[in-house]
Amino acid sequence: MSNFLLSQGYERGETDKTLFIKKACNDIILLRVYVNDIIFGSTNDSLCEQFVNAMQREFEMSMMEKLNYFLRLQIKQFQHGTFLSQSKYCRELLKKFDMKNCKEVVTPIATGCYLDTDEKGSNVDQTKYRGLIGLLFCPTASRPDIMFSVCLWARYQAIPKESHYMTAKRILKYLKGIIDVGLWYPSKVSLNLIGYSNSDFVGCKIDRKSTSGTCHLLGSSLIS
Repeated sequence: MSNFLLSQGYERGETDKTLFIKKACNDIILLRVYVNDIIFGSTNDSLCEQFVNAMQREFEMSMMEKLNYFLRLQIKQFQHGTFLSQSKYCRELLKKFDMKNCKEVVTPIATGCYLDTDEKGSNVDQTKYRGLIGLLFCPTASRPDIMFSVCLWARYQAIPKESHYMTAKRILKYLKGIIDVGLWYPSKVSLNLIGYSNSDFVGCKIDRKSTSGTCHLLGSSLIS
């Protein structure tokens, strides 16, 4: 499939090899390939029609309806914008860890929470802990607000302690309180890329280096 797309004038993404881009005058079409599923969009409907016809001639493929679910992402498309969320996945996550009725919290990490290796703490099953961290990485696609916390607890996957596991589950309590929150991408807005950072000097208890949080917005939409 990759060879065919390249022969049709598409260019492969330099960072994401599953992304293919084709430009025609002032228009563009983008494809994202995942195994045997493809999502695509264009600034010109005729480019979409050409792509569909070319793929159906070359491969045994069927055209599905407008995108509404892809890789655990729920997509709602409106005339004035697109909304991405993962409420279904988050509900499944809460059920898996028996936290459907847990108490909600307003932040994914407690104020004043300083984690360390907790060498004297009780060990917890590595598979159990790594499973939680791995499953929490998925909702970061629509919830960048938990990315920092998930990455923080991911540091302790080698020798996880009970304290790490219990505090990591706080992220689930946070998600429960705002389970239907997602990302809103309005149409017809500026696509300027803006970044913000926040430095915390020698704030890490382990290596005493500066830690920082960052966020990037494409127009008015948070992307990382």
